[in-house]
Amino acid sequence: MENTNLNNQSLTGHLIELRKRLVWVLGAMIAGTAICFGFAEEIYGFLVAPLARAMGPDDTGRLIYTGLTEAFFTYIKVAFFAGIFITFPILLTQLWRFIAPGLYSTERKAFRPFIIATPILFFLGGFVVYQFILPVVVDFFLGYQSAGANTPLPIQLEARVSEYLDLVMTLVFAFGLCFQLPVLLTLMGKAGLITAEALAKGRKWALLATLVTAAFLTPPDIISQLMLGAAIMLLYELSIILIKFTGPKPSK
Repeated sequence: MENTNLNNQSLTGHLIELRKRLVWVLGAMIAGTAICFGFAEEIYGFLVAPLARAMGPDDTGRLIYTGLTEAFFTYIKVAFFAGIFITFPILLTQLWRFIAPGLYSTERKAFRPFIIATPILFFLGGFVVYQFILPVVVDFFLGYQSAGANTPLPIQLEARVSEYLDLVMTLVFAFGLCFQLPVLLTLMGKAGLITAEALAKGRKWALLATLVTAAFLTPPDIISQLMLGAAIMLLYELSIILIKFTGPKPSK
């Protein structure tokens, strides 16, 4: 009976601690969103810059909105997106502070590099989208515009601002999350749950899972899906190399 009470008290203490950490994360995200809302127009300009650079002199050179409240809620969405993006390290910090007391000192030292690498890889995924993926996707789809030389009427882009920003935010978060694959697989390798040899043998199943994941996370266009799939497979191969160097050595 005494052990049961101790377990209940321990569980209650963990739940209270978890709630406190979640409140910190939620507060940071709300504060980050509020701050970013003050710079929503600048953030919007940064996000639409790849589209503006890709548009030629014959394009409309604008984004439209078709609902009275669409532009206002788009700015809120931009601020929320930016707020979550910049406060992602706070989420990881609170998660680490929640689980670290239950680890041995050697385990904390082993986990610390992965905690540091996680936000770096997340931001790297967003950087790859903005600098490399988005320009290719925009150029590809803008190539289907027509000046009307071979058709009775021209075909020109009249993109809705909310749809374009949804595309950008979806790609950024999809790549940011998928760039966590080396962290996840390397941790599993250090724990002895998987081996580099098993990952190498399972490449065909990994490719199938990659295609399904890319189709689920990205918008319904083959270009972004193939690019995300290629990035995941490259990270998969990187994970195999990392596990070979960091995983437990087989006993002789």
